[in-house]
Order: sequence, then C-alpha cells, then structure tokens
Amino acid sequence: MADRPWALAGTGVTVTVRLTPKGGRDAVDGVALLADGSAVLKARVRAAPSEGEANEALCRLIAKAAGVPPRDVALVAGATARIKRLTISGEGPALIAALEKTVEKG
Repeated sequence: MADRPWALAGTGVTVTVRLTPKGGRDAVDGVALLADGSAVLKARVRAAPSEGEANEALCRLIAKAAGVPPRDVALVAGATARIKRLTISGEGPALIAALEKTVEKG
C-alpha cells in the first residue's frame, strides 16, 4: 500500500516513523503524508531526545503496537533525525495487521 508507512522486508517489516520527543505521552497518532508524498507513522514519546532515550522509548512503543518483544524492534536509520526507519522482526502479515489495528484505534 502506497499510503502506509510500512512494508514487508526480509524477515519482518520496515516502518517509517515521524517521532515527537517530549510529546507528553507515549502514543501512536496515526499516519501522515510528508510533502514528498511518502507516508509516515506519527508517534510521540515522553522521553527527551538525549542519549538515545527517545529512540529507546520509540522502539518499546512500536513493539507494543506490533505485539512483539522490544528486542524484535531495531532502529536502522535516523538516530538523530525526526524521521526514523525501524525494522520489526517476525511474521510480516501479522505485524502489518497489528500496526493497522493500532492506527485504526489512534
């Protein structure tokens, strides 16, 4: 799906996220389109963007949304940027279904 920020990849799913650190709460806020037309998953975490705390909180949040342990979520790009790419290890279709369900709730 072109309007979704995730795609099947190898042994799981890649997800593109726009993170807001110090966002007041840990939450997935839905899907947004960037100016270039690409989709991102909007997320916010309470953690500050220092010493990787916000990235760790994001990985925990995405793991919870996907229904996997935090060790199955890895930051692969954007460690110091607002737009980040994560990989989630596991059964791709099941992970995508869990993410879809989370977005519908948000």
